[in-house]
Amino acid sequence: MRLLEVVRGSRTSKETIATAMQLGKTLNKIAVLSGNAPGFIGNRILAGYTRQAGEIILQGATPYQVDNVINAFGMPMGPFQMNDLVGLDLGWRARQLAGVKPEDVPITARVADKLCALGRFGQKTNRGYYIYPEGSRAGQPDPEVVGMVEATSAEVGIQRRPISDEEVLKRCLYPLINEGAKILEAGVALRPCDIDIVYINGYGFPEVTGGPMFWADQQGLDKVLADIRQFEAEYGEAWKPAPLLERLVREGKTFASLQQG
Repeated sequence: MRLLEVVRGSRTSKETIATAMQLGKTLNKIAVLSGNAPGFIGNRILAGYTRQAGEIILQGATPYQVDNVINAFGMPMGPFQMNDLVGLDLGWRARQLAGVKPEDVPITARVADKLCALGRFGQKTNRGYYIYPEGSRAGQPDPEVVGMVEATSAEVGIQRRPISDEEVLKRCLYPLINEGAKILEAGVALRPCDIDIVYINGYGFPEVTGGPMFWADQQGLDKVLADIRQFEAEYGEAWKPAPLLERLVREGKTFASLQQG
């Protein structure tokens, strides 16, 4: 990974920032300056993406549909492929160490915890959401996992329904845009292009799109906001639109306009 997030604190000097950014160049990294906040830029924005993926499979999609949609968009790994690569046991063990009771585990993590209870940690054990033949990193879908997802939906009282690929794409990508707008307003990211650089160089967002914020401009921020408001009406507070996004739409501006001057 070429990305290097350089985190500035409230008392970090300009000289220190300049030195860190230059070090990134020396190391052949692409350095992006971030404010000091939970998750910085990349992981802060990623949280909504992974949460939505977890909700979507409980509501009617499969992990394989979600990953296929994200792959078709141009990202090398979908959220469940990424989870298998990182290791499902990381979150599972953290919840165990924290003493989280099974009934208190977030519903979006329950399928992963069931997989871990079976020793399916992802690529490291050759089984996770996918089955990995010995010596291969190319996962194969597993009908047993689909059954596990469907059973979990029933356990938490969710009526499954068909979910279109278009809905999958919007519900996975729009949280990146909405949270991106929030961290711009908070000063965690200084410019929309910084978010784009982070996601292209660190998270596999397809370069041809220009990054999530540039891509949002191309879709039309008014259309993005309308969908986010619809999702808020259907799915609640997690979809509350960022004030910056609302202001840009109201003023007929784009994220790119924030970088002018």
